[in-house]
Amino acid sequence: MNRLKRVEGQVRGIEAMLESNAYCPDILVQVSAVTSALNSFSRVLLSQHMKTCVRNDILAGKDETIDEILDTLRKMMK
Repeated sequence: MNRLKRVEGQVRGIEAMLESNAYCPDILVQVSAVTSALNSFSRVLLSQHMKTCVRNDILAGKDETIDEILDTLRKMMK
């Protein structure tokens, strides 16, 4: 949640920059920072999901979870 709150604050900062007609390259740098923060969040979430939900499903014999995680990865890598 902390990571998402920081991203939310960064997005609000970008909105304020747009409203105040900030220099476009400065806005682009902030957009890049938000993108990086969201990618970092996604990596942490995916890692935790695989260590908990996916692992537990596989141990319980739910092999369809492997297809689900592969489909999720395909969607993420577009």
